[in-house]
This record gives sequence, C-alpha cells and structure tokens, in this order.
Amino acid sequence: MANAFVEDLRWRGMIHDIMPGTEEQLSKEMTTAYIGFDPTSDSLHIGSLVPIILLVHLEKAGHKPIALVGGATGMIGDPSGKSDERNLLDEATLEKNVAGIKAVLSRFLNFNSEAKNSPILVNNFDWMKNFSFIDFARDVGKRITVNYMMSKDSVKKRFSGEEGSVGMSFTEFTYQLIQGYDFYHLYKNYNCLLQMGGSDQWGNITTGTELVRRMSPGEETKAYAMTCPLITKADGSKFGKSEGGNIWLDANKTSVYKFYQFWLNTSDDDAEKYIKIFTFLDKDTIEALINAHQEAPHLRLLQKRLAQEVTTFVHSTADFENAEKASQILFSKSFKSDIETLDEATFLEVFEGVPQAEIAKDKFNQGIDMIAALAAETKFLASNSEARRALKENAISVNKQKVSETYTLSANDLINNKYVIINKGKKNTYIIKVV
Repeated sequence: MANAFVEDLRWRGMIHDIMPGTEEQLSKEMTTAYIGFDPTSDSLHIGSLVPIILLVHLEKAGHKPIALVGGATGMIGDPSGKSDERNLLDEATLEKNVAGIKAVLSRFLNFNSEAKNSPILVNNFDWMKNFSFIDFARDVGKRITVNYMMSKDSVKKRFSGEEGSVGMSFTEFTYQLIQGYDFYHLYKNYNCLLQMGGSDQWGNITTGTELVRRMSPGEETKAYAMTCPLITKADGSKFGKSEGGNIWLDANKTSVYKFYQFWLNTSDDDAEKYIKIFTFLDKDTIEALINAHQEAPHLRLLQKRLAQEVTTFVHSTADFENAEKASQILFSKSFKSDIETLDEATFLEVFEGVPQAEIAKDKFNQGIDMIAALAAETKFLASNSEARRALKENAISVNKQKVSETYTLSANDLINNKYVIINKGKKNTYIIKVV
C-alpha cells in the first residue's frame, strides 16, 4: 500500500527530501500526516496545488491527511524563501483568509467523511491562543537551542544578508518553534507522525521532528519528514504567474477560462513534467501520452489533457467543457452562432485586453460603413486611408467573415445584440460595443 505511495510520488518527481524511516513507517500501517497552509490570502493559488495533491495522494493510499490552516503562524509570517519581513495581518483580515482557505481545501478533501482515514482540518490558532509567552518560553523554547535554529538555511540567509536580506526580527525567528510545536500538538492529539511540505520548509519541518522527540522524553517517539520540490518553469520564469498575477484556485479571482488557458499554453517541456505532478493519471497513461505527443507535438496532446485534468480537478467537468468550448469557438466555422452560446462573463474573458470602442445603437440601425467603423468611429486604425488599404488587401473580418470596403455594419452583425468582433489579419482583434 504505502510503498506504492512513495514510489508513485518518486516517479512523478514529487519527492525532494525524505527522512530515513519514513518509507518503512508508511509501509507498516495507516499513518497520519499533515501539511500547513499559511493564510496570506483568502484563497490559494496553483502554487498550493502540489501540497493539496500530496494530501489527496496520501488519502488515496489509505493514510490519514490533516490540513492545517495557520491562523497563529499567519500572524507572524514564515521567513523561508523571503528576504524581507512580511507585513503583519490584522485579525479581521486573518479571519477572512482562514475562512477562505478552509473553503478551498474543503473542495478537495472531504472533512465530513466517515472513513477510517477521513481527512481532518485544524487551525493552529485554536491551541496557540491560550499559550502565555512565559509558558511557551519555558515549555517549548527551552527544548531547542539558538544554535540549532541558526543552522537552518532559511535563517542563515536572512542573517548573512544574502539576496538583499535586511535581517530577521525576533517575531519571525520564533516561526520555526511555533511550527515545530504544531507538529508536537498533532503528534500528541492525533498520533500524527509525518509532516510534509515544500522543499523550502525542510528546516521548519525537521525542527518539528526534533521538538517532538525532545518534548516526549522516555517515549519511543516517531516523527518523520518529507518534502516535495518547488515547481519551476523550463524557461526560468516563476511558476503560477500570468501577466495578470497569480493563477488562483477560486473562479472569482481567476476565471475558469483563464485557468484552463494557463495549462493549455504550457511549453512542451513543462507539460511533460506537470502532467505527472498535477494529475492523477497512472504511469502507463502518462507515458503513452508523452510518446504520442512526441510523435506529433503540433497536436499539443499533452497540454490539452493536462488542461482538462487540472481544470476538472480544481473546478468541475462542466467548467472544463465550457472553457474548452470558449477556446475552440475562436476557430469555429460557425463563429457568430457559436459565440452567442457563451455567457457574457466568459465572452469578456475570451477577449480580455482586446481594444474596445463604443458606438450608439441607433448608428447600427442606420448602418455604418466599414471605413468609418475602422477609423473615425472607433480609432482602431489611424486614418481612413489605412482602413481602405486594409479592406482592399482583404485583411478585415467582421465576426470572422472577410468583408470589403462596400460592407455596411448593421444590427444583424451584433453578437447577443451587444458586440461586434473585428479582426485585422491574424494578430489584431478589436471589439465594438453597443451603448
């Protein structure tokens, strides 16, 4: 059961570090493991998908996952991978963020399941809120030396001034102790034996395993650690970002269409890596897909399947089908009738960033000649002569249909009585909106 779990993760490229004894523990019995999520926002973005997927793999393998939302640690800020002190969140913002993250996690893990290995959702603020500073200093701080804490890479980099660092406050310095205490609390109360996370968390996680041992004198303690690599892109740019910022897991922050497009537009090298990490397809299926893609890369089979699997997992089958339909409509032979089947929100997502101009409805009822529609009425093209030249070169389309300079725009051209799409060649798109 469990060996297959670790072997599968290893094949998928999802293991960076694993503490000795971890595989043996996972092979021996159902094991409880946790991953922490800091509430720096009221949602999670695709950078958080890897730890979520790790917990889902863990549950599928018969183990018990705990998702921890860091209501307490979120008040301090994790120094790992950061060169500057994080701004502290006020309580209202933190509460909103915690609620948002719980809602996202609940889409992937059923915290109401009655299975023996049913997932658990916890918030470390629940056990940290009643800790006095003196109690924490005596009971926890006493167990770990400053030398030990200073040896961690996340701390050393901040103290040495690497990467433009400005040092570290005592507040952030205590972060690894609080995270370590989380592990101890879950060990004591839930028999949690394993902490997982990104490779940048190795120092914090191993502090946790050490704290479990030192706070349980005389016990035969078992505490293990496993991390996954931080996801990178083949071209060196940051994973999970688009021109508009983070790709979020909430449709109201990143539309399903944009989410789908992100995966569809991955490079061949990245798609080959991502399909192992971000989908639950088995090894044989993935290897067959990779081989088929390599034989005909222009068909983009890997990217299409990757986009389908991840969009369905994060949103739904229906959401994926709508996003796919919206993508295909741009190349449809019956473009106008097909695009009218999209709701307005999806329509605007498809054409986000496209230059728009507004024209009064009564002008459409009277008819607008194409030269005016391209120049004087919209300023899409700089002059009448440029518009006339483009029309003579057969470079202008209205709703994907080529038109000449004798064409007149009318109400019949309106998509859902509101929009007209004009193309100049293959690369330039404009939208006229009726007001």
